[in-house]
Amino acid sequence: MKSLVPKGIAPPFARYSHGVELPRGARLIRTSGQLGQAEDGTVPASAREQAHICFDNIRRILEAGGMTEQNVCHVSGFVTDREHMSGYMTARDAFLADVCVLPTSTLLIVAGFTRPEFVVEVEVWAAEQ
Repeated sequence: MKSLVPKGIAPPFARYSHGVELPRGARLIRTSGQLGQAEDGTVPASAREQAHICFDNIRRILEAGGMTEQNVCHVSGFVTDREHMSGYMTARDAFLADVCVLPTSTLLIVAGFTRPEFVVEVEVWAAEQ
């Protein structure tokens, strides 16, 4: 993967790339949106804790496909209120702390999820040659 840093536009707002070029013929993994529900069914109240669960689930999905966070080329995050952005971003930055090429990233504020206790959902694309 290669980060695309074009001239003439403002730098990224946070830790992400404006664009990522994938190698021709790359193998892809696409996750479903992961919610902040622990294996025992509990849902923590904070966005940060929910986001950590989301990223832990994503890490396990990637491992099942033979990939790691190093392979992530795009992250989509969804929160139900602006107040949850900081907790989400803390968890996202921890997940991406050691990656060589920062992925592209989208963060949306949405009206809600399937159950009212969920305040964060995360999905990723990952690729390897």
